[in-house]
Amino acid sequence: MDIDGFRAELETRLLIEKEYLIQELSSIDDEKEKLDLLGRFNEKYKELIKRIANEDGIDLSAPYPAEDPSNSENLSYGQIILGKTMSVYDKLADELYEKLTSKN
Repeated sequence: MDIDGFRAELETRLLIEKEYLIQELSSIDDEKEKLDLLGRFNEKYKELIKRIANEDGIDLSAPYPAEDPSNSENLSYGQIILGKTMSVYDKLADELYEKLTSKN
C-alpha cells in the first residue's frame, strides 16, 4: 500500500468536501448550524478513508507489516492511515473553522 498516494487522494477529496460545505454557508444563518458543518466534515473524513481503502482493496483492520519485526506494536492499516492523514484533516478542518467563524 502506498501511504503517500492514499494521503494525496484523501486530501484531494477532502478539499472538495470542504468547498461544498463552504458553499452551504450562504444558506445558513444559525451559528450552531454553521459549526455543525465541522461535524459533517469529520464524518466525511472517516467515510472517505473507508471508501478509498475499499477502492484500493485495503482491509483497515488487517495488521500493518512492521518495519522492525522486533517491535511489539501491532498496528492496523486503519491506525497507520489515521496517523499519516490526521495532519491533512487538521489543516483543512482549521481552514473550514476559519471560514465558519469569519463574519464575511
